[in-house]
Amino acid sequence: MTSTPMAVQESSPRPAATTRSSARLERMALLYGRIALGVAFLSGIADRFGLYWGRNVGYGNFAGFMDYTAKVNSFMPASTIPFLAWAATAAEFCFGVALVLGLWTRWAALGSSALLVLFGVAMAISFGIKSPLDYSVFSASAAALMIYAFESRKIGARS
Repeated sequence: MTSTPMAVQESSPRPAATTRSSARLERMALLYGRIALGVAFLSGIADRFGLYWGRNVGYGNFAGFMDYTAKVNSFMPASTIPFLAWAATAAEFCFGVALVLGLWTRWAALGSSALLVLFGVAMAISFGIKSPLDYSVFSASAAALMIYAFESRKIGARS
């Protein structure tokens, strides 16, 4: 047993190699998260405009996406569905491109998280809580929020 107080032991600096490998892992995790979220948004948009991954996959076209938007937002007036479909598409495009390219990453991640929370809540209201959980909507929202937090921490460290 050592006579060094516990607080001193816990605050001892870690070896430089561990710090470097942790920092590298963090950078890779952030990159992976950004690319995964950004490509997921862009993939959904591609399907809405006829770019398919395979047969019987996704919406197929924008009319199919509008139908799905109406189902997800079943609690909204029918007159709002075109606006919601186009707004979601525009937001997903902007967030997707920004995340993939690493532009305005903090704000793209925060906006992505908010958009995914709104989508998940709408799914839960219309289909039940199991639906957004099965499609990992809240998990993706949490990942986007973590990207925001880590990017914010990086900016704070530079100040």
